[in-house]
Amino acid sequence: MTGYRVRAYNTAHGSENKIHDDSVARRFGFSGGLVPGVDVYAYMMHLPVARWGRAFLEQGAAECRFTRPVYDGETAEVSGSETAGSIAIEVRCRDASCATGSAYLPAQPAAPPAIEDFPAKTVPKAEERPVASPATLAVGAVLCSLPLQASEAFAAQYLRDVRETDELYSREGLVHPGAVLRTCNHALLQSVRLGPWIHVGSRVQNFGVARVGETLAARARVTENYERKGHLYVEFDALVVAAGARPLARVQHTAIYRPRQMAE
Repeated sequence: MTGYRVRAYNTAHGSENKIHDDSVARRFGFSGGLVPGVDVYAYMMHLPVARWGRAFLEQGAAECRFTRPVYDGETAEVSGSETAGSIAIEVRCRDASCATGSAYLPAQPAAPPAIEDFPAKTVPKAEERPVASPATLAVGAVLCSLPLQASEAFAAQYLRDVRETDELYSREGLVHPGAVLRTCNHALLQSVRLGPWIHVGSRVQNFGVARVGETLAARARVTENYERKGHLYVEFDALVVAAGARPLARVQHTAIYRPRQMAE
């Protein structure tokens, strides 16, 4: 497939998650603040959307895994190879693989789960969030994000931020899938109080397009909480909905919510 080149941009320099701050990230052993994983996913999704168009946003599936950082200002080389209807995708920077994943368009659209299976929960005030821990992120814990107003200005700015060149989004008034996935990050960080943390991967099943002007939110339930090599991980099953009623995507989201460097 034709490759795709992106001048990476760190959209989260001022984020509450200080893993995106240059000075903090360097203390964790990185060269600078990390470009958010959801934006690297956005770079990756250029290929399946170029291949299948709007149909992929309506019913396609994808997965991504982030193995090395992408830094602000770097050129991210996105490549893909199609085999038996599935695209294997890789992002490379500094002559090294930084992310891998795949995407495909099923012959029949998947049926979305019942929204009632993903109950809404009042999001706590920022100062009242409990500290992230094995107890507050126990299996079964419910996470929710505040509604995100996907205004015309927001959608246009996101396209600029991720350097998207496909005119489908602006032409048809659609929100980029990277912005849809970002609501899953919000469900975590708006439910518990975190230090620096890292999104490490996601699996996504699309059910419909997000339209400019709608509100987007994620409802989730923790499915795993474990330690690996000193890092504390959380996995959760999320449903992203538009206007509180229309399923957009189901996401299995994985993050290191407490890196081992915090203990050190």
